[in-house]
This record gives sequence, structure tokens and C-alpha cells, in this order.
Amino acid sequence: MPPAHIDLVLPCLDEEGALPWVLGRLPDGVRAIVVDNGSTDDSAAVARDLGALVVTEPRRGFGAAAHAGLEAADAPLVAFCDADASLDPAELPRLAAPLDRGEAELVLGRRRPTTSGAWPLHARLANRVLASRVSRRIGIRLRDLGPMRVAATSSLRALALRDRRSGYPLEMVLRAAAAGWRIREVDVAYAPRVGRSKVTGTVRGTITAIADMSRVFAEASK
Repeated sequence: MPPAHIDLVLPCLDEEGALPWVLGRLPDGVRAIVVDNGSTDDSAAVARDLGALVVTEPRRGFGAAAHAGLEAADAPLVAFCDADASLDPAELPRLAAPLDRGEAELVLGRRRPTTSGAWPLHARLANRVLASRVSRRIGIRLRDLGPMRVAATSSLRALALRDRRSGYPLEMVLRAAAAGWRIREVDVAYAPRVGRSKVTGTVRGTITAIADMSRVFAEASK
């Protein structure tokens, strides 16, 4: 099997029901790195049986899992995506295309809901406010700070991201912009997730994520 062009990092917490579909949608040239972040179900075993590289990250938090996956990646490009089947890995080649053409250093998937229930209203509103705030900060108009994104592996490691909670995706964008990276958005389909959300599917989870991101904003202003 030829080396992967993209390593796809999938932070995972109790996603055994979604993983077969997600891993079955991998395009050619993409290797899955499933980061088990304390699952109590058979997520790790399912991922391993389906051919994914499984990394264990005992520190709880999206950023901890995502960064463990980044450290395990060795393909030229690294991508991130939720493991809950809300996003389709088959769309990764479209996101990677601007990087391959030398037109961008970071590409973000702009979520386009496939049904009215795919993106809860409270989460959508919070994202809209955050995207507007980020746009003003970095001088680039962004409409979404969604979890699907692609960058060059070595360049992303060089950003030395520090957040290990929900602020990790935001810190990535802020540090990329500060480093002069060209940031692009590509529309991606966003479907209802399989199972219960741990973050944006609940008001409490959304509030926690907002607090984490506010902290990242404050630290970036120092």
C-alpha cells in the first residue's frame, strides 16, 4: 500500500456506532488515526478492526485528543474531523485541493446542514458569533469554525498549539493567521450525528466550549 497523502485525525469518545460508516468513507490516499479519549465502549477495537491506527490519549479534552493525533501523523497533510458521522471523510480531497495547488495553508470545512436538525440552533448561533469575532481579529472573513480542516503536518506542528480543551480549533486559526497563513473555506455537508453529542449537542457543552474559546482569545491578546 502506498504511503498516505493525508492522515485524518478522529478524536473519539464512545463512537463505536458511527465509526464503521466514517472509516468506510475514507478516500484513497487517506489514513485514519482514531484517538481514543477515554471511551467506555468498543470504539478502539472497532477502529482497529477496520484498519485505523488507534492512539490512546488518557487526558480528556478535544484538544488533547486532536494534538495526540497530530503527533502521530506522518503524512504530508493532516486533517481533523469529528468521529460521529456528522461529516463525510469522502469530502477531504476537495478540502486538500487548495493546499495541493499552493493556494492556502489552512482549509476549513464550512458546514452546510443537510437537515434542520443537523445543527442545533444554540450551537449555530454561538458559532456565528465566534466566527464574526475571529474574522474581526484576523482580518479574514470566516463563516464557520467547524471541526473539519486540513493543513500541512510539519507546518501545523510548528505552530506549537497549547490548548488541550475545546479551544484547540480556535487557537489553530488564530496562530495560523498570526503566522501569515492563507486560510480558505470549502463547503461541506453536515448531517445529524450518530449518538449523543458531548459538546454542541447540549447547552451545557456549548457554554463550556465558549468559556474555553474565550480563554484562548484572552491569551492570544497578551
